[in-house]
Amino acid sequence: MLTAEKKDFIEFMMEAQVLLFGQFQTKSGRTTPYFVNTGNYKTGRQVAQLGRFYATLVKKTCGADFDALFGPAYKGIPLVTATASALADRYEIDKPYFFNRKEAKDHGEKGCLVGYQPQSGDRLLIIEDVITAGTAVRESMEILGACDGVRVTDMFISVNRCEVGKTPGKTAVMEVRDEYGIQVHALITVQDIHEYLKTRDEYREVLPLMEAYMRQYCVFE
Repeated sequence: MLTAEKKDFIEFMMEAQVLLFGQFQTKSGRTTPYFVNTGNYKTGRQVAQLGRFYATLVKKTCGADFDALFGPAYKGIPLVTATASALADRYEIDKPYFFNRKEAKDHGEKGCLVGYQPQSGDRLLIIEDVITAGTAVRESMEILGACDGVRVTDMFISVNRCEVGKTPGKTAVMEVRDEYGIQVHALITVQDIHEYLKTRDEYREVLPLMEAYMRQYCVFE
């Protein structure tokens, strides 16, 4: 269902040129009529607003029942920072956050994690942009799996594309849930985008392309 909150987020992404329509190619080689590039957020106001969207979903889903937030490099770094800030500012949920380096330092404090150092028994949440093939999630779990005694229970993303992953009949989000027991929560789904486009006459030419793409590549529960 396209709620007012989801509509606001879609329009926010479009205004920031993060949600684009046209002809694009995904990492998997698929030609898609829409593309999500969170690398296009580029102002303080945009990042602050983005953090509030994520924080609201985290609060609604988990409350304060977690120990830390993790943002995978690189796009997850500003996302987790903004989310942690908004949680503290808006909801008084002041939780630590951390992220990884792509390459571990061989000097100073060394290691690949920056910020909070996870402790045994911690419940961790992952803050990410999108899941397409699940590659980034597996890389994150390899990193977090090296932290003794932590639990990764939930992951928050901007858009669930609902696209089939490596397993026929399953999306990458379903694979992450089945493989790691992680519940993935999205601010919006491809279905929300489709519903939004149906309300805008200027996108009537995009609609059949979206529908064809969804029929070919999407799986819905």
